[in-house]
Order: sequence, then structure tokens, then C-alpha cells
Amino acid sequence: MRLPFLYIEQSPERGRGVFTAEAIPADTVVETAPVIVMSPEERVLLDQTLLHDYIFEWGFDNRGCAVALGWISLYNHSATANCEYFMDFEEESMFIKTVRPVEPGEELFVNYNGSFDNGDPVWFTPAAPGSD
Repeated sequence: MRLPFLYIEQSPERGRGVFTAEAIPADTVVETAPVIVMSPEERVLLDQTLLHDYIFEWGFDNRGCAVALGWISLYNHSATANCEYFMDFEEESMFIKTVRPVEPGEELFVNYNGSFDNGDPVWFTPAAPGSD
């Protein structure tokens, strides 16, 4: 499930990103998708490929990984994200929910550290200040 007014567009200095054509209230689920779960051994191999930038740590010990289907892997990172992602280990799925109202034309961001307001550094260099 994905809201029908979401779209993919180039995001300044980030590649592709997910945007909205309509206003979205806070606490709205914008997308739900299944994931493909991989073992810790498979993760070692994926970490050597471009897919490393699109997988999520998976499992209660974070040793495995998962590739989210749908557009979930295309939501860009922001330390001041307007969305948050949630994992359902039993159902092998993920969903994205807004944490504040989002305006038409705005990009939807998640914080790659899990919680939308987690200020810990990420493993890559974020986009330049002012573009976040």
C-alpha cells in the first residue's frame, strides 16, 4: 500500500527521493511493503555492493538485513525527518508514517538511525547544510 499521490523525483544532492503532491497529516501511514530478509552471511556479501546503501539492518540483534520492496528504500535521510519507519519482524514488512504534517511538493525523509529525531552520525556524509 502506498498513498496514490506520492511520486519519485530527483532530490537535490541525494539522487531519487519520495515526494508528495498533496498535504499529509501527522501520524499518517504513507507506505507499507514486504521485505526480503537475508542472513548475516548474505549481508556480508551485500555490503560489498551498491545494495549496501538500500538495505536495512534486520532482526532483534541487527545482524541480518532486509531489502524493502515498494519505494521504502528510496526515502532519503534527514536528521530532522518528517517520517519514521517501522519494522514488523514477524510479518516481514515495513511501513513509513509521518511524524508531522507534510506539505504538497515536500520530500518525505526518514532518519536512517531509526527514530525520526536520532541525531547520531550516519555512515555516509550527509548533503550540504541548508539542503537538509
